[in-house]
Amino acid sequence: MSMTKAIHVGGRPVWAEISLEAILHNLRVIRQHVGGKRMILAVVKSNAYGLGAVPISKALQKAGTEWFGVTCANEGIELREAGIRKRILVLTGFWPGEEKRLIENHLTPTVTRVEDVKHLERAAKSHRGKSGRVPFHLKINTGMNRLGILPSEIEAFAAELADCRHIALEGTFTHFASAEDFKAKQTDDQEQLFRDCLDRLRALGVSPGIVHMANSGAICARRSTWEGMVRPGAILYGYHQSFDPPEKKREIMGIMPLRPCLSLRARIISLREVPAGQGVGYGARFVTQRPSKIAVINAGYADGVVRQRTNRGCALLRGKRVPLVGTISMDLTTLDVTDVPDAQLGDVISIYGKDGDAAIEVSDVAPEIGTVTSDLLCALGRRVPKYYL
Repeated sequence: MSMTKAIHVGGRPVWAEISLEAILHNLRVIRQHVGGKRMILAVVKSNAYGLGAVPISKALQKAGTEWFGVTCANEGIELREAGIRKRILVLTGFWPGEEKRLIENHLTPTVTRVEDVKHLERAAKSHRGKSGRVPFHLKINTGMNRLGILPSEIEAFAAELADCRHIALEGTFTHFASAEDFKAKQTDDQEQLFRDCLDRLRALGVSPGIVHMANSGAICARRSTWEGMVRPGAILYGYHQSFDPPEKKREIMGIMPLRPCLSLRARIISLREVPAGQGVGYGARFVTQRPSKIAVINAGYADGVVRQRTNRGCALLRGKRVPLVGTISMDLTTLDVTDVPDAQLGDVISIYGKDGDAAIEVSDVAPEIGTVTSDLLCALGRRVPKYYL
């Protein structure tokens, strides 16, 4: 059985274990894969995909990670207050009025609209005067069609920047829409368009600075995109993307042996003998087909056992797979443990993670219910205690 049975949990008997050792292993794998001279921007937005941005960023900073990526000023400020001194890039731009907080906390803003340039220049002038230029990164929309200036706006951006004396372009990046899809040309087209934009910037006398475009999928399988910096997200936490064709994933897993970092566990709080033909849970969406032993754990969709898993998939008990049955509710989940006759109150159920020789990882479950790994990681409930191993 897992050594984690020894963990003492106060309050509700549900908890998450996050292996910092696994994350640091993955960091080393990524560095070796892309080469030591390239900088790594660790994507720790959304509380490090729900896993805990502060403890994870502290471990990564100690291991030499050069940059961190967040989604807003509040996320960056949380890291600063926790003692993170490395560079922090706010990946998704800023709302007018947010510039002052970014500058005061030494967070690197992203310009995603030409109009952002004047807002940032005004704030930088007010804050720093002649003491130095505020660095920022430029995002170019090459096909994702969410954020970023258009390729047709390169000249307008350069003209706007030429009038600025208090900000400096430090880096230029784009984001791929389908880096894992090797049956489509979209990523190749995006890369080429991005490089054309970089050439146009240089022709206008604007150095793009640090060039970065490789997300997790591109880091794994698109060497031409690596450039000066790469931005690992899911792979940093140990989860490979779902590549198309699927055999590409098997190839990459052999090259990049990642270690999943999350285990989500709960203890059995109730065991009930239920006759055949009885409904279990809301709406009786599961009906016993035989006399069954039904276990209840104190974890539901508010904790990370997402409702889409109702009557779908398994968890682990004493090294064996046991099916999730009945509607997953906010606080409770029921399982059919009939085939584990020695199951007892207090036994540990592993929703994700290893138990003996068996394992169920977030990346296994995601495709079963039509979602992505990061969605399930982010679903980890705030009330779930986290233990960093």
